Amino acid sequence: MDSIDLEVLKACDDWIGAGRKCELVTVIKTWGSSPRPEGSMLAIREDGCVVGSVSGGCIEDDLIDRVCGQGMTRTRPELVTYGITADEAHRFGLPCGGTIQLAIEPLHAGSLVKELLQRLARRELVARRLDLATGEVGLSAAGAGMNMQVSQQVLTTIHGPRWRLLLIGAGQLSRFLAQIAAGMDYAVTVCDPREEYREGWQLPGVDLVHAMPDDVVIEMKPDRRSAVVALTHDPKLDDLALMEALKSEAFYVGAIGSRANNAKRRERLRLFDLSGEQIARLHGPVGVYIGSRTPAEIAVSILAEMTAVKNGVALAGRSKSDAAAVAARASLR
Repeated sequence: MDSIDLEVLKACDDWIGAGRKCELVTVIKTWGSSPRPEGSMLAIREDGCVVGSVSGGCIEDDLIDRVCGQGMTRTRPELVTYGITADEAHRFGLPCGGTIQLAIEPLHAGSLVKELLQRLARRELVARRLDLATGEVGLSAAGAGMNMQVSQQVLTTIHGPRWRLLLIGAGQLSRFLAQIAAGMDYAVTVCDPREEYREGWQLPGVDLVHAMPDDVVIEMKPDRRSAVVALTHDPKLDDLALMEALKSEAFYVGAIGSRANNAKRRERLRLFDLSGEQIARLHGPVGVYIGSRTPAEIAVSILAEMTAVKNGVALAGRSKSDAAAVAARASLR
């Protein structure tokens, strides 16, 4: 499963290769409430076909209408703003008088979309620099903490997995988690030293390693854009890895299992060189309660909780320590 951004870029590359006119639309600024965050992208073809999204649909409809009625005549990037007036906000479905500014860029071979995709296929994090006056594009390596930047002259967007997820255990649940997380802009690594679980594992775009999990965590050096989830139910594999993850800056550390088993796990972790605050960071049982029973449903519940923590949202029923961890995470965004 590709992320939405990757689907947009692949569509652009296909259309450029086929000789079709197309444009890349990027949300560069929002005021008030907005249906899509800054950095969201949409590709639009000369016949009105679109991939991606920049709003709840109304702005897309206007872009399509303009392309189909007027054709694609831009030769340079252009900044377009929707929602300045109350009438426009109502027309384009922008809630609470929201306003959204878009960069609309006509694409061609010099837009370096193919080169960008090649670098993304090598799991690189890439900064794409667009000169808003000339349309010239440059690519360079990006740092993990970089975000989109825009000035009157230049728009710099960041592409590639900006979040990392380490899954301990190569079971069926890991497969669903990896698939969904890859579509959510995570670079996913699955670690399992057990050969019988690695046999037959095939999931494109997901790294599979067979080293001991704690060694993988140490080598990974989890930062504030990293998550670690233990899924084996085997203390010999999970506990040491969790110990290393809880000592790291990982924004989320979780472990599957019942409340009773996680209580026992916390007792075992107290035997290691961990503080009470570090142990309190462990999410276990992992995930939010949605009545999930199947591996796919459990994967959804885990990623829902991860997303809440990543976005600094406190979930109902959390303990005070959990809420404090979420608040701390929000302060780092």
